[in-house]
Amino acid sequence: MASTELKEELNCSICLSIYTDPAMLNCGHNFCQVCINRVLDTQEEAGIYSCPECRAEYPSRPAVQKNLKLCNIVECFLSSKPLQEQAGIFCTYCVHCPVPAVKTCLQCETSLCDIHLRAHSKLVEHTLTEPTTSLENRKCSIHKKLLEYYCSQDAACICVSCCAFGEHRGHQVALLYEASKKKKEKLRLVMEKLTSKREETEKRVQSLQEHRQKVNEKATAITERVTLLFKEIREELEVLEKKVLNEVTSQEEQVSLHVTDLIQQLEMEKDELTKKMQCIEELCNISDPLTVLQGRESDAASCYVVEDGEHEDRKRDDKKVQAVCDLDEGLISVILHTTLTDIVSGLKAKRGFNMKVASTILLDVNTAGDYVAVSRDLKTASWSETKQCRPKTPERFVNYHILSTKIFTSGQNYWEVETSESGYWMVGLAYPSIERKGDRAVTGYNKKSWCLRMSDKTHSAIHDSKINPLFPDTAVKRLGIYLDYEAGRLSFYQVSDSIRHLHTFIALFTEPLHAAFCVYNNSWVRIRS
Repeated sequence: MASTELKEELNCSICLSIYTDPAMLNCGHNFCQVCINRVLDTQEEAGIYSCPECRAEYPSRPAVQKNLKLCNIVECFLSSKPLQEQAGIFCTYCVHCPVPAVKTCLQCETSLCDIHLRAHSKLVEHTLTEPTTSLENRKCSIHKKLLEYYCSQDAACICVSCCAFGEHRGHQVALLYEASKKKKEKLRLVMEKLTSKREETEKRVQSLQEHRQKVNEKATAITERVTLLFKEIREELEVLEKKVLNEVTSQEEQVSLHVTDLIQQLEMEKDELTKKMQCIEELCNISDPLTVLQGRESDAASCYVVEDGEHEDRKRDDKKVQAVCDLDEGLISVILHTTLTDIVSGLKAKRGFNMKVASTILLDVNTAGDYVAVSRDLKTASWSETKQCRPKTPERFVNYHILSTKIFTSGQNYWEVETSESGYWMVGLAYPSIERKGDRAVTGYNKKSWCLRMSDKTHSAIHDSKINPLFPDTAVKRLGIYLDYEAGRLSFYQVSDSIRHLHTFIALFTEPLHAAFCVYNNSWVRIRS
C-alpha cells in the first residue's frame, strides 16, 4: 500500500502521470517540465501567470527550475517497480486501490498481491506462475484445461485429456517441469557451444583488429618512407640539375673561348690577306709594263703565291672550327642516365624499395611443348597448329607449355608480359620439378605451379586445381608479375593507363621458380622485360 501512496505523491497534477523531468515553481509545487511550460505558454496570452496547484500569481513569467532531488526519487521509484506493475498487472481483488500482483493462479485465473496470495495459499494448492494476463496460452485450445504435460513425439504442450483421450494418447509424455528441465540441459549444451563459438569469434575479431592496426602502422611507415624517398630524390635531382647545368655552362665557355681564339687567328689572316690584296691592287694600277714585270717582281710574287702547306693549314683550321663549335650532348646524356639510375636505385634500396626488374627472362626452347612456337629472340611464345619437330627430352612438355631459362631464388622481382586478347593462355610460375606430361602437367593444376589464366575472355587465378574467378575492368593485354620469394608472395597486376591488382598467391616457396607460360587456340604471350 505504501508503494501506491508514494506513486500518488509522484503524480503530476496536470497530466496525472508520474513526473517526467520534474520542475519546481517558486511556490514549491512541482510539475512535469513540459506540462508547466505548456501552461505558462497558455497564460502568456492573458499576461497573468499563476501556479496551477495553489493559484499563486506572478507579475512576470516565473522561472522554472529542475528539481534534482525529485528527479532522483522518481528514478529510484521507477527502477524499483516490478515488471508486472510496469506492464499494468495488478491484484484482482484490490479493486479500490490498484496493487501490483506478485503471482497469477492458473486454476482461479486471478492475479494476487502479497496479502491475497497468503490467504489463497492457505485454502488451496493451485498452480501459480509469474503475473500474466495471457491465461489462454496456458490452456488447451480443445479441452480448455491447463497444459500440464509435454508430448515429445509431437513437440507440443498438452492437457490431461489430450494425454488420456485425445490425439496424443499412447505417446511418450512428461510433466512440463521435467520436459522443461531436459530442454534447459540441451539449451545449456547449446549455450556452451555458442559461448565457445563466440569466444572464437571474439578472438578472430581481436586478431583482425590487431591486423588492421598493423596495416595502419605499416601504411604509415610506408608513407613516411615514400615521402622521404621523393624528398631525397628531389634533393638529389637538384644536385644533378646543378651538375648538368654547370657542365653545359662549362662546355659553353670552353667552346666560346676556343671559337674566340680561332676568330682572332682568322682576323689576323684576314688582315694579311687585305695587305696582299692592296699590294696586288697597287701593281695593277701601274701603267708601265716594265715596272710591273721587272721592277718589283719578288714583292708581287710574295703577295699572291700560296704554298701547298698553307692550304693544308687552312683545311685543318676549318675542320677544327667545325669540331669545336658544338656542345657534347652525348656526355650530358651519359651523365643524366648514369646518375639518374644510381640515384633512383640507390635511394630505393635505402628506403626498402629494392625491387629488381627482371631483364633477362628468355624462353627455354628445350621445355617447349609440341604445339608451342618460339620467336628468334626467345621472348614470344605462340600457339602452333602444326606439330613442332623437336627432339624428345625429359624436360620437354608434351602439351602447350613452356618455361623460362631464368630462375628466381630470392628477393623481390618484377616483370611484364603482353598477352593476346583472344584464345587461351596461362602466365605464372612453376617449380623445375613440375611434371612434364600427364594430367598434372598443367600450370596451376598442381601444388608446384601458380598462374593467371584467360579462357574465352574470362580470367581466373589457379593453384592446386583451385580456381578463383577474376573480373578485370577490361581485357588484360599487359600483365605485371611481382614475386617476393622470401615473403612467399606472388601478385598479378593489370597494367594499362593505371595499375590494378588482380590476385595475390601466398605460399611457402621451397624450390627455385621458373616463369611459366601456356598458349592454345590462336593465343600468344610476349615477355616485355
